[in-house]
Order: sequence, then C-alpha cells, then structure tokens
Amino acid sequence: MNLDIIGQAAGLFAVTNIDDILVLALFFAQGAGHKGTTRNITIGQYLGFAAILAVAVAAAFGATFLPESAIPYLGLLPLALGIKAAVQAYRHRNDPEEEKEAKEGGPKILEVAAVTFANGGDNIGVYVPVFATAGVGGMSVYAVVFLILLAVWIAAGRYFATRPVIAKALARWGHILLPVVLIGIGLLILIEGGAFGL
Repeated sequence: MNLDIIGQAAGLFAVTNIDDILVLALFFAQGAGHKGTTRNITIGQYLGFAAILAVAVAAAFGATFLPESAIPYLGLLPLALGIKAAVQAYRHRNDPEEEKEAKEGGPKILEVAAVTFANGGDNIGVYVPVFATAGVGGMSVYAVVFLILLAVWIAAGRYFATRPVIAKALARWGHILLPVVLIGIGLLILIEGGAFGL
C-alpha cells in the first residue's frame, strides 16, 4: 500500500467531513440514555456515507445516477428533519425534562443516514475527480481509509457528547441546537448549490 495515498485519503476525509463531528455529537446528545443510540448512529452514518461513496465511485466510472443539478436539492432532507425536530421541541417545550427525554427517543437510523448523505452531497463533487484519477486500486484505498476514519469520527462525536461540560450544555440546549444545525445545513446546501434559483 502506498503511504502517500493513505495520507491523501486521510487528509481529504478530514477536510470534507469536519462538520460531521458536531452533527454526530448532537445526535449522541439527543439519544443520551436511550438504548441502541450508538448502534443507530453508527449504522445510519455508515449507510449515509456508503451511499456517498457509491455515487462518487459510479460517477468516477462515468455513471450519473444523481445529476449534478440535483445535488443542491439534497439540502431539503436535513431542512425537513430540522423543521420536524423544531416542531417537536416547540410542542414539548413546557414538559418536564424526564417526559421530554422519553418522548424524543434516540436518533433513528434512516434520519442519521439521510443527514449524512445530504451533508456529504457536496463531498461527491470533490471525490469524483480524485477517484477518477486514482484508478481502481487507489479508489479502493480511499474507500477503506474513509470507512476506517468514519469510525474515528463516530467515536469523536460520542466523546464530545459525553464530556461533562459539553454533555451538560447539549442536554440543556441540544433540543434547540439540533434543529438549528440541521436547518442551517439544509439551507447552506440549498443556497450554495443554487437550488430554486437562490
């Protein structure tokens, strides 16, 4: 294995996915105390990222399952999930903390996957030319490194969400932060991509 390619893959992953650590921490905070949270987040993150890789690999080989003009509209996924979370937070704003936690539950696998895919939609545009020039062997190295680092990202998100100071802040403000972050991601994807003529 070429160490240069491994280093490039690690750098590319870190640069294109740095924002995911905050989203993961918010998901872990949302699921604090709920059984299966880590499993759901991990499976959802891997499903969403596998979809990103599949689209990028296919596009590197010339297939266009997802037209470039459709990528900005992926912002509708986190936007919708953020609005849904905001509505739930508003409806239960006066509930005691114990009731809020019981009603919210942990993050769902498909929600995590949808946010991961939508948030990584712009990564596809970065990955495609890199994959196209790396060849099959290089592309395989990139994919393996990305999937290994994804586990590191999940662990980092969980780590940050469980630090006492951060956990306390997320427990107090997470129900507000999660919708704000998801809506922000959705709007950013829509605006930067020029969706709806924005």
